[in-house]
Amino acid sequence: MTPQPGADSTRDRIVTAATVEFSRYGIAGARIDRIAKAAKTSKERVYAYFGGKEDLYRFVSARELAAVAEATRMDPTDLPGYAGRIHDYFAAHPERFRLMAWGRLELGDTGWSADDPIRQTIAHKAEQLRKAQEAGHLDAAWDPLDVLVLINQIAVAWADQPDLAAAVPAHERAEYLAARRAAIVAAVQRLFPPVQAPSDKAR
Repeated sequence: MTPQPGADSTRDRIVTAATVEFSRYGIAGARIDRIAKAAKTSKERVYAYFGGKEDLYRFVSARELAAVAEATRMDPTDLPGYAGRIHDYFAAHPERFRLMAWGRLELGDTGWSADDPIRQTIAHKAEQLRKAQEAGHLDAAWDPLDVLVLINQIAVAWADQPDLAAAVPAHERAEYLAARRAAIVAAVQRLFPPVQAPSDKAR
C-alpha cells in the first residue's frame, strides 16, 4: 500500500513519530513498537501502511529530502548562496541532519534502488550543473558530481561537528555560527566562482 500525504491522520502520526525515532536511533536502533506507541496506534497498523522498517525509513527520508530541496533551492549560478542555505537549514534542524546521516551509514550503497528519490535528486542537480557548464556559467573542467558532493560536504561541515558548536557559550553561539557560515560561503566561492557567459560579456 502506497501512503498518500495528508490522507489519514494515523499515517501522519506514524510519519511524525518515525521521524523522531529514526533521527534518535538510526534504522537498526529504531523500534516499530516505540513508533506505534508514539503515534497512538498499533504495530500492525504501521506495517500495513509502510511494510518493513527500512521502507518506513525510506519514506521518511524522501520526505525530508523534499523539505531540504524546497528550503535550499540550488541555483547553479550562485553555488555559494546554495551552500549557505544548506548550512542554515541543518544548523536550525540538527535532528534532520542525523536522520539523513543514518541512512548513509546503515544502508550504504546497497539499500537504494535506481528510482530512489535521493538518487533521483542527485541526478537532477548534477544535470542542472552540467547545463550551467554548457551555458558557460560554471567551469566545465569539473565533473558535475564532484561539484555537488564537494559543495554538500563543505555546507554540512559544521552540522557534522555538533560537539564543537555545543562547546561555545550560548550567548556566543549565533555569532560563532555566522562566522562558520561565512567560511562555508567563502570556500565555495573560491572553488566554484560564477563564470560570466560569453553572451553576457557581449552585452
